[in-house]
Formats: sequence, C-alpha cells, structure tokens
Amino acid sequence: MDADSDTGASVDADAVTGPPDGMVDARDELTPMLSQYFDLCTEYEDALLLFQNGDFYQTYCDAAAEVARVCELTLTRREDSTGTYPMAGIPIDNAATYVERLLAADYRVAVAEQVERPEEASGLVDRAVTQVVTPGTLIDDELLGTGTKNYVAAVTREGATRAVAAVDAATGECLVTSVDDDAGLLAELDRLAPAELLVGPSATVDRESLSVAPMVTEHEAVAMDAARARERLSAYVARPDAVVEGDAELRACGAVLAYAEWTQGGDGPLEYVTRIRRYDPRAALGLDATAIRSLELFENRGAGSSETLFGVLDDTACALGRRTLDGWLRRPLVDRDRIEARLDAVEALTEHALARDAVREALREVYDLERLAGRVSRGRANARDLRSLKTTLDAVPDVLSGLDDVDTTADRLDALRDRIDPLDEVRGLIARAIQPDPPVEVTEGGVIPEGFDDELDRLRETEREGREWVADLEARERERTGIDSLSVGHNQVHGYYIEVTDANLDRVPDDYTRRQTLKNAERFYTPELKRREDEIIGAAERADKLEYDLFREVRESVAAETERLQDLADALAELDALATLAAVAVDRDYARPAFHDDGGEIDIEAGRHPVVESTQDQFVPNDAALPPGSVTLVTGPNMSGKSTYMRQVALIVVLAQVGSFVPADAARLPVVDRVFTRVGASDDIAGGQSTFMREMAELTSILHEATPDSLVLLDEVGRGTSTADGRAIARATAEFLHDEVGATALFATHYHDLTGLADAYDRVRNLHFAADRDGTDVTFLHRVAEGPASSSYGVEVARMAGVPDPVVERAGALVGGDRETNGHDEGVQVTLDGVANGVDAADDDGDSADDAALADTLRETDLARTTPIEALNLLADLKDRVEDE
Repeated sequence: MDADSDTGASVDADAVTGPPDGMVDARDELTPMLSQYFDLCTEYEDALLLFQNGDFYQTYCDAAAEVARVCELTLTRREDSTGTYPMAGIPIDNAATYVERLLAADYRVAVAEQVERPEEASGLVDRAVTQVVTPGTLIDDELLGTGTKNYVAAVTREGATRAVAAVDAATGECLVTSVDDDAGLLAELDRLAPAELLVGPSATVDRESLSVAPMVTEHEAVAMDAARARERLSAYVARPDAVVEGDAELRACGAVLAYAEWTQGGDGPLEYVTRIRRYDPRAALGLDATAIRSLELFENRGAGSSETLFGVLDDTACALGRRTLDGWLRRPLVDRDRIEARLDAVEALTEHALARDAVREALREVYDLERLAGRVSRGRANARDLRSLKTTLDAVPDVLSGLDDVDTTADRLDALRDRIDPLDEVRGLIARAIQPDPPVEVTEGGVIPEGFDDELDRLRETEREGREWVADLEARERERTGIDSLSVGHNQVHGYYIEVTDANLDRVPDDYTRRQTLKNAERFYTPELKRREDEIIGAAERADKLEYDLFREVRESVAAETERLQDLADALAELDALATLAAVAVDRDYARPAFHDDGGEIDIEAGRHPVVESTQDQFVPNDAALPPGSVTLVTGPNMSGKSTYMRQVALIVVLAQVGSFVPADAARLPVVDRVFTRVGASDDIAGGQSTFMREMAELTSILHEATPDSLVLLDEVGRGTSTADGRAIARATAEFLHDEVGATALFATHYHDLTGLADAYDRVRNLHFAADRDGTDVTFLHRVAEGPASSSYGVEVARMAGVPDPVVERAGALVGGDRETNGHDEGVQVTLDGVANGVDAADDDGDSADDAALADTLRETDLARTTPIEALNLLADLKDRVEDE
C-alpha cells in the first residue's frame, strides 16, 4: 500500500455514502470482503460506513478520501485483481475521537463490526452494523457531555396540530407533546434543544429561528404512517391511545422510536425505553428562545460561559441531578401545589445541614445510573460498568440514612424516601460475580472471581496447575540434562518450547522433538509438555468462553431490573436537585418565596441578580413592587442598572417557580404563565433581518401572545429607527400593554417624555435609577427610586468609556444648547422641529411662523386621549409639514 499525500481534496458528499462508485463496475468480481463492504454500504446508504477489519475500521473509495480529509489521516490504497481502491483506517481503540469529527462534518456513521471471532469463522468473518451513530442518538460517554440530555426529535403535523416526540437514546427517556401554532412548536424545540430533527412531510420548521442547529432530515410520508406508528408504539405500551393524543403525536412518537431502533442495530424495541411520557406545554412557565437567551439561563452572551443562572445553581453531586436541574430550569412549574411541594422539600433540607451534607456526600459516589441502565439493557455494558453500578448501589444506604435524619413533614421528601430502592439483590449479585477491578475486555478472562462458579473454578485450577508444572519444568530439565543454559518459554505461534543452544545439542535427550530452529539454538517439546500445553490451552479457552457466558448471564439478570434501576435513578436525581437548591440557598443567603392565593403583585424586598452578585464583591439590592397589570417605566443613565434590575425581577420569578429559594430578603409573588423579553440588540443578517427588524419581530410576538398573567420585560423599544418613529412606537407599545394586554411589564426607556403616561394612565408607574454628578464626574448609585429620571448622563458615560475629548466636549456643548433653548435638562425631550430637520435646537431661533404653527398643533393635542394610531397619524402629518417648509 502506497501513502497518498493528497488528502485535502474535497469530495462530493453524495459519493461518500451509499454504494461506492469506485466499486460499481467491478461489483461481480469483488473479493468476498469488499463485496461484504459494498452490500453494507448499499443497505445503509444514508450513512458513512466504518468497516471493522481487525483493530481498525476501514473505509474505501470516496468515503476513504473524505475520512482522511476530515480526520486528518493518511490515505492509502488497497490493490487486488479487481482494481485499486483508496483506503483509510480508524484505530478502534481511539474511534470515538474520529467519529466525533465525522459527526461534526454532518455525517451519520454506520459501524459494521465483526460479530464472530476470526478463529471461529469457517470462511469470511461475518460482519453486521451494530450501531448507526448520529448526533441525536449518541450512547457512548466519550461522545456525550456529563449530565446532559441528547435528544433526537420528530415533528409531524395534522391540520393545525404540530406534534413533537423526542428520545434520549442514552437514557431511554421519551417525551411527546403537541401545540397549535408554529410559535409553540419553536418554543418546545428550543426547550428540548434536540441534536437531530426528523421533519414529517406536512410539517415545517423555521430552522433560522431555532436557538439550536440540529441535523435535520426530511422524512417521507411512509416513515410516519399512522398505522405503522401504532404498531411500533404497541411494542412499548399496551394502549398507545392512552399515552398520546391524536394522530400527529402518534406519528411523531412512532417515527422517532423507529429511528432510534434503527440507529441501535435494528433488533427490535429498545427495552430500556420503559416510560413514554406525554406532557402539556401549558403545565410549564413559558420561556421562548428569546427569553432563555436574554435572561442568560444557560448561555452567557458575553465573556464567561459559566456566568449563567444554571452555572450559579449547578452544584449538583452527580450527573443525574445535573440533568434534572437543567430540566427544571427549562420548564419551571405553574401549578402552585407542585411549586410549594418542592419548596417544602428545599426548606427542610436547608434546616438540616448535617443531614443535607451527608446526603450530598453519598450522592457524589453515584454514577450516571440512567446511562448505565441503558447500556446494561442494550447488552453493551462491560464489567466495569457493572462495578460502577454496584458503587452506585453501595451509596444508596448512606443516602437513606441521611434522609432519615431530616425530620420534616415535606411530602416530597417522604415520597422520595419511599421510592429509593436499594436493589440489594442486584448489588449482591454484582459483588459476587464481578471482580473489583475488572478488565475492559470481557472475552479474555479476569472478570469473574473465584468461588462464583464451580466449573469455572475447576477449569482455572487445571490451567493453573498446568502453568505451575511448566514453571517448574525448566529446573527439572536442567537437572535432568545437565544443560545450565536450557530455558523454557512460550510464544503465540509455536506455543511452549524448551530452548537449547547449538553448543549443547549433543546433550539433548531422545524424547525431545524439534519444534523450531533459530540462528544459534533449537527449540523442542516433549510429549508431556505437549500434553500439558493442550491441557492449559484447552482449559484457558473453555474458561474464557464460560466466563463470558457467565458475565452475559449476570448482565441479563441486571437488565431484567432496568425499570427499577430507572426508578431509582429518577429518585436520586430529584433528591440531588433538591439538595443542591437547598445548599445554594444556604450558601448565597436566599429566601423562600411566598405566593399569592390568586394573582397579586410582584413584591420583592431587597432583591438581587443571582448571577451578577456572584461575580462582584458588592451588589446593591433593590425592592420591586409591581401591581398586577402595571406598566412600570424605568428611566435613568446607561450603566446605572436598569437592565440588571429588570432581569433580576424575571430571574427571581423563574427561580421561585422552579421551586428554588430566591436572592432576596423576602418575595411575595403571583404564579405567572410566561416571561417575555425584548432586551439587548441582535440581528439576523443571514436571515435578512436588521437589528430593528429583529426587535420589532420580537415585540410582535410579545404583543400577540402575552396574557394578563405574563411578565414582560422591554428595554429601549424603538431605538433602531428615527427618534420620532421610535418614540411613537415606544408610546404605542406601552399604551397597548396597558389597555389591551394587561400583563405586568417593566419598560426601560430613554424617551423621557414617556414618563408623562403615568399622569394619564392609572396602572402606569415611574421608577428611575439615580446618579450623583460632580462636575463632569458621575457616580451611579444603582438604587431604584420612585418617579422619572432627570437625565440620561449620556455625555458623561461617553467620557467614562474613553470617547475622545473633542467629541465629548462638542456633545456637551450641543446638549447645553438644547437645555438652554428648551428649558430642561439634556435627554428629557428634543424639539420635534430640530429632530425633523436633523439639526440641534440651538441653531433654531424659534420665531418662524411655521415653527409656531407646529408648536400650536402640539400644544392643542391631548396626549392622554390620543390613541396609538392617532399618534402615528399626527406624527406623519407633522413630518409632511416640516418637509414641505
């Protein structure tokens, strides 16, 4: 085989999967092995095939060129009578690294393994695809993040109903739901964050609007047929209609299960998918992708990826708890009874520090039981996996002991205590059957300890006695022959031998039979050595085979308890999440929130931003008293804390509905149905949306979907267009929220004239963040107070940011001119004629008849009684009059 240095050439993606073009012409003449490769490529035409050959996974033709390019491997060639074929190999013992690269390159990877031992094969070694590795169906820990979920989801549509079903192939979790519109569909997909998405023929998904970028496959109608789906689902549940609602959910669930089965070898139902759970999206606090991103629940938009709400909360002891806490934060509760039940449990754990610490210490010994149970059920667990399972079960008594020390009436903890099953028989079986530190390979012995099986012990004793006899043979033969240099050895080709140097060949006994000739020596065996060798090898082979059979029996016995293992995993996961929330509450001085019986205001005493306070030495707490349905206008300088304040209110609401204590001295809250945010600037250039267009699209969603039970955060609405247009949009939005929506809203703005709405509307209020000015220096107090701000201090902030002095001085002069001309502080209001003409008010003498007419029109306008559409029409008329001057 010749090395080929040309590994960087691009390859047609369509030629990489399916039957190799380079073998088609020679199909009938291919060698048996290449013919086997060709057939498997044909059967799995949507995947890149890795074909095991000894210690490597081989690829050929265009697939080989692509693997060499993506994985940075040397491209070689295989030559035989039928032709020359490019070839690239991946070492099996490091395959995960290369498979990860292929997945990142957007390939599915079909793994064809040797399913029989070469020495047992009568001809060509049989191979079969045992797994199709795809982004959404990963099961190997090397490819999965610790404590993460990894879903493949299917989307179908039936009329107005959009259904989503998702499976985590590593844990066996299966979820299904349905919504009535595309916005709801996107919200659910953003919560699930699938790594792979199967889209039915009648369904559409706006991929550009998703916060994740899954691998997407358009499925044909036959793959999502209702009858086939019902048959598929019947293998998992006795009555499919009791689990799903309607054909859309049925087809989505059937399709995603069929796909998951196909990726795991296509041998039938996945036995570890024991629970298919339907959920109602309305049973969770609504958080769309914009809110999740703006509130930085899981990703920080700036530096410091761990500076997120989840990063603050995630002090979990094990992977199980981390996944559960992640799920709780993605789906906060809206059922007050369930929220209070979690809070009761968290409170009990905060009050019993020693017991809490004991529980958390025990949970640190717990492995990822969900994934372990999945591997055991699939028959992919090795001996070390079983020992990890035993270590987990060893921790259960300590967990229960710690819980027993929590004296509480918290029903949730009592229920968890009852659900934690020690599985003593499974624990005992593994202890008896598996060595404490077994090898990774389960077919070569060393797995089953002595005393577990009499026949295995007998075979091992035979092998041991034989080896001991061989070990003593060298001394005996030296004494018998008088050859001091005589040695006894073993190799894989010739087996046991007695080696004698050429100088001593004349002293070799007659019962020695020559086995091998070396340069300066000869190797022999005796009849007794041959008999012992056969005995040792036979006993070792039978022992290894018996040991593997025994291991499989043990694994199958454990697999029979998969559902109990999954129940235990669920209980330990919930306990870890609750104990973590309790530990965070104690460490960070959080308080238990209270909830109004029906609605009520958001009343927070000395609230803090949970993420910001964790990154700073000092944080200024602030109260919040937001009556239901109120629109609170928040004004003040940039950098004074407006956005932080609004976000902290939302985060306290989210935390409370997760069932967590909150960063405040006290909080009394309503249960809200959704949190909406329009905070921060963003664009979608690739999707054809400017920053302003993106902001307006987000605003549209809020104004259409918010309800009187929602919390809305709006920051600088209307800033991406002209001042006149922006002010009009901001005012119209505030009025619409007040008059039509009725949601509780926090509205940060620099349009200070909007603060006058508080005089005209009973549920519009003003808050501001104050600052102290000393000459050109400004000190932000980060303290919220009643009423509107007097200034935005924009010039001062520019100076602090390092804007060149000439620019700052000119800006100050212009602002001073505005203040002198208009009789108020900078930033409060700009005269309309100045804005329309693009000049500052100081350059306008204000004496023209046209200006006087415009001023009269404005004075005669009753802003309190002007509707949004009338305001826009008035602005359009004024703009026309200015342009006609």
